[in-house]
Amino acid sequence: MVVGEEREDRVFHALADATRRDILSRVFRSGMSVSALARLYPMSFAAVQKHVAVLEQAGLVTKERRGREQIVHGDPDALRGVIGGLMNSYERIWRDRAGRITAILEEES
Repeated sequence: MVVGEEREDRVFHALADATRRDILSRVFRSGMSVSALARLYPMSFAAVQKHVAVLEQAGLVTKERRGREQIVHGDPDALRGVIGGLMNSYERIWRDRAGRITAILEEES
């Protein structure tokens, strides 16, 4: 399991690619086999597998073996966790800044 900043880095790296974002939106709606995903894109099966592997390493998808196929499922909670954590840290920064501005203004009054 990847934690902290490394996990954030992997998630944002995974989301930086349009194909991976499209794959993610599809598997959030419904699990799909890697072969079904590969038919949707103008690239090789191996290239789609690599995109899915990047999403899996980021913790955004999981794969389930069904016979000869691997079904890819999205994990929206993983995405929410990373995005939520990042937004919370930015909110703390801005609240701190607002507090300092308020203190400065009160001193000058």
